[in-house]
Amino acid sequence: MPRREPIASVLFDESHGQAWTIRPAVAAAMQPAHPGDSSYADAAALLRAHDLTTAAHTPADGPLDAAALATADVLVVAHPSEARWERTVPGGSPVFSAAELDAIAAHVRGGGGLVVLAETEQDKYGTNLSALLARFGLGVVNDTVSDYEHHHAGAPHWVLADLEPDASRRRGVDLLARVDEVCFYRAGTLAVNGAGARILARAKATSSAPGAPLAAIAEHGAGRVALLADSDLFGDDCLADLGHRELWLGLVGWAAGPRLARALPAVASPLTADPAWPALKDATDALRLLQAPDGALAAGADPAYAHPLVDVMLDALGRLAVHVPHQAAYVGAAAADLEAWRAGGFSVPDFTAALDAFRPDQHRVDGIEHLVLFPMYKQNGSRDKVFEALVVRVPWPRWLADLEATRYDNAKFVPVTLVDHTAGYDSECAVLFPETVTVGGTPANHFGGIFCDRESARFREHVGAAAGVLGVNLPPDAAALLTSEALSRDAFVLWDLVHDRAHSHGDLPFDPFMIRQRAPYWMYALEELRCDLTAFTEAVTLEAEDFAFARHVQTAILFDRLFRFPVTGPRVRNYDGLGGQLLFAYLHQSGRVRWTDNRLTIDWDRVAGGVLELRTLVEELYRRSIDRSRLAHWGAAHDLVAAYVTPAAGSRWVAGVRAYEEAEDLRPAIDEVLEDEFPLSMFYLALQRRLAAARAEAPGAATVAA
Repeated sequence: MPRREPIASVLFDESHGQAWTIRPAVAAAMQPAHPGDSSYADAAALLRAHDLTTAAHTPADGPLDAAALATADVLVVAHPSEARWERTVPGGSPVFSAAELDAIAAHVRGGGGLVVLAETEQDKYGTNLSALLARFGLGVVNDTVSDYEHHHAGAPHWVLADLEPDASRRRGVDLLARVDEVCFYRAGTLAVNGAGARILARAKATSSAPGAPLAAIAEHGAGRVALLADSDLFGDDCLADLGHRELWLGLVGWAAGPRLARALPAVASPLTADPAWPALKDATDALRLLQAPDGALAAGADPAYAHPLVDVMLDALGRLAVHVPHQAAYVGAAAADLEAWRAGGFSVPDFTAALDAFRPDQHRVDGIEHLVLFPMYKQNGSRDKVFEALVVRVPWPRWLADLEATRYDNAKFVPVTLVDHTAGYDSECAVLFPETVTVGGTPANHFGGIFCDRESARFREHVGAAAGVLGVNLPPDAAALLTSEALSRDAFVLWDLVHDRAHSHGDLPFDPFMIRQRAPYWMYALEELRCDLTAFTEAVTLEAEDFAFARHVQTAILFDRLFRFPVTGPRVRNYDGLGGQLLFAYLHQSGRVRWTDNRLTIDWDRVAGGVLELRTLVEELYRRSIDRSRLAHWGAAHDLVAAYVTPAAGSRWVAGVRAYEEAEDLRPAIDEVLEDEFPLSMFYLALQRRLAAARAEAPGAATVAA
């Protein structure tokens, strides 16, 4: 499986007599008979599989000061001890200096994460860990908890904890959302005194310390701290037990949350830095104001104003060509088509030659930029076919290139980000498709450009707001997706790659895109949903094959479908919204999603199974389509949707009411489709109102914190 670039860094302190190490050779030296008793190597490997870097800070690296922490997003301190009590990493004292304590506190205050693993009988180990924890309103009580009724593997000191999901479910994150059960192997207990601290796990009422805290988290400044009363549960011998893997990933991911929310670094663009670019952009914007909706010069517009604007555009194209040598043919063709438009008297433009020469599909190189100048309409924006100028950049990292080359061949797919643009792209348009360009005949179909930055930004805004008002139990990885530009952008790139490919794969009608046919709008809903369900299924497979990032793709598909599509856009034949309604209704009616006490709870252990079940139903509908007439297929599709989403009162398409005759021309039957054939449920109507109220109270405010 390919690997992505790391998204954050985790530093394991091994300079203070730690009883744990992430270095296998050191663990073997500490515990020759059984290195797993001293090894966090598996815990570190699990983090690396989830795109986090790991490193050990050893005694040879000097003090754990500000310089040592400068590149660390999360610091892990696992059980410092004097060597007389534990087999420890040699060469370090368990006592942190005053300067080190200050540096760690400053690291957290500035947005860093800290995960501390304490132990049973904490006071004996000779460490001043308590001085560090006190800064965050936390502490460790000297104790050894036992429970003779609720324990693991027959050992009374291996106590099973009571988890506190309500305590963890605040500010949009539930650290226990994917965690079912946790065992603490010879644990002390915790003192939790800070106002911002929360208890995640307690000793059971049957234990020797009824209700005592065993795990807690706290916020301090911009950063986060997690504390557990035992360190064994993440060691190599225990990490695979119960819910320990998910708890470990959740704690580290939550601690890294503020750093994950950082914006992607700005990348300089030589193309837009050239003075010719603003000249091209300004002239194009001015020319647009002289154009009619079909692209011709508007009636009454003076050609004398248009001529010098075209001169500026032609000059700018020539000067900008040096920055895009891979586009030499296109730049030349665009200039020729622009000059021909002027020479023809500014009639409807024809950019056939330029579109045929525009081939970003042949240059999918990470970071490459393309210059774009076309007369075009904008999907989800202005339908006027006027001139627009864009600079786009292609994200094509190695991991994506490998997946496209080996699993999801899609030669026309081009993800792009919008570097700069003319006024027409001050809209909801998130695509650059050949069919939007004004040409004299059939447009060339070489590429499909999707603005992954726009899609992911819209996702973070809308889904983040919806998750906030609904109180969704977000695991830390899902919460991070809603705040991280890097994670969400890459999730959309992979989602779009597989979705786009799915349109032409599977048991399909003769025209899966349905571009050349008129059909009831639920057929478009099912086609788009089918492609999303296919992408979700592939993401499940990729995650099972150790491409952990694919979990983010699943979450993006699930959340965009459930929380954005149904409540955005018009209610007139909103096929994307209908697909989301169907998915929500299926998951709700099968018990994977629950609406209780005005909070939405997702059963994270079962939700993927529900999505895959719905895909099976949709795939069966498609498989049988070639054995049915169009009318019968449309009716069967309506029945599938109507089994979960209630049709409108007065629908003339519901089973038992529809009575259309087979005919060559089915337009009369299509005309019977109501504009809102499947109205929004009470849930979505209430969500719309709550979102509107939330935006009115705090416009632009983020409602989910990673």
